[in-house]
Amino acid sequence: MPRGSDSPDADAPPGASPDWAGDSDLWDVIVVGAGPAGSTAARTAALGGARVLLLDRARFPRYKTCGGGLLGESLALIPEAARATIESSVQETVFTDRFRRPFTLRRPAAYLAMVRRQEFDQALVDAAVEAGVHFVDGVAVRGIEETERMPAAAPDGLGGTAEPRCAAGSHPTVTVRTDRGSASARVLIGADGAGGRIGRYVGVDLGGIDLGLEDEVAMPSDDSGWRDRVFLDWGAAAGSYAWVFPKRDSLTVGVIQRKGSPDETRDYLAAWRSHLGLTDAATLHSSGHLTQWRTTASPLRRGQVIVAGESAGLLEPWTREGISFALRSGAWAGEAAAAATTRTGAGIGVATTLAAATTLADADADADADADAGAGAGADAGAATAHGTAASAALDTYVARVRAVLEPEQVVGDRILAAFERRRGLVHALLRTPAGARYFVRFCRGETTLARLAKHRVVMRVVRALS
Repeated sequence: MPRGSDSPDADAPPGASPDWAGDSDLWDVIVVGAGPAGSTAARTAALGGARVLLLDRARFPRYKTCGGGLLGESLALIPEAARATIESSVQETVFTDRFRRPFTLRRPAAYLAMVRRQEFDQALVDAAVEAGVHFVDGVAVRGIEETERMPAAAPDGLGGTAEPRCAAGSHPTVTVRTDRGSASARVLIGADGAGGRIGRYVGVDLGGIDLGLEDEVAMPSDDSGWRDRVFLDWGAAAGSYAWVFPKRDSLTVGVIQRKGSPDETRDYLAAWRSHLGLTDAATLHSSGHLTQWRTTASPLRRGQVIVAGESAGLLEPWTREGISFALRSGAWAGEAAAAATTRTGAGIGVATTLAAATTLADADADADADADAGAGAGADAGAATAHGTAASAALDTYVARVRAVLEPEQVVGDRILAAFERRRGLVHALLRTPAGARYFVRFCRGETTLARLAKHRVVMRVVRALS
């Protein structure tokens, strides 16, 4: 159990609320979901000066269905403790098209890193706790409610308290009801995964849903053909593919295709293992997972609630790569939440949130000056309005950043997926060319993105024609 974390207390009186719950305490930020998006959001918000509560339904460390491939984009965003969980550095990829037409792409230097999500996610949570986040696992969220919260009553100078002078002094809060009590915050970040409660609350609109199936199998005794080598196969079903990702003492063998044909997906996995000679390999873990991506019109915010990572439908539709999207959106969500709730959040050094954070700091300064000057209820109302406007603007910067950076990558990925579904063999052939191989390696290393590919008019004209 990581430092600063909570688990159910068997000695607590029946019905007693844990110390992190209750109406009397208001967190700056609550994050639901402790995967890469959630733990990164929590850590970033805490580093920005926010009081952060991080909740997850599972007990950590926990198994997570995922290939565990880290692009260079992801490596640039993770703390050193998470880097230490890398178990394989890939220099070679073997491609096949329906188990045929194999070719191998080799490079002298690694271009892809592999982790096991159980250790990787735990390291990210530990880094969040190290930054001051209060982490509670084994907690299921039951409901969400947004309300206006009045400021605490102030001393009246006569030994009692005075009621707040006006309703304008109230501020919006979000209350999260769980199976262990309720907690409230100024901002809620939803990172509870595909189909999560927070995404449904915000109204995330999905453009596609896939079913991924995985077997974690023991590393063969003769591991010479498996170490630091990835295998990828383009399947017969439209848009499907299979993979083998090597770890220290195991292989992650998986397949993915559109949701709706589970038997076909299971058959593909069995055939893939047979093709690889892994039918009799010891299966350490079998699991399935739905992956989903958003439409361009899908919301990212509702009131004081924002969503990141899988909860927001943020992944690249063609490769279904989601960790880099989770890390980036999580960091931006945490920055925005800190800027919206704290004075110090303005100083975390992110250009896209700087304007909103500066506005927030100015609004706070104005409110302090008014209080020092003994301003009346009208001034208090004005300061509260300015603070609320600035806080809302800070959250809007998160939405704008996702739309400016991640959405274009999703749009291009969706177009490539459509082309891949119709012309799988052509994609396979393109990757065999020197230009295709170079692009694949540069993409894996984080040296280019699909959004940059969209700037090449000829390439995109071909993609549109194929799709």
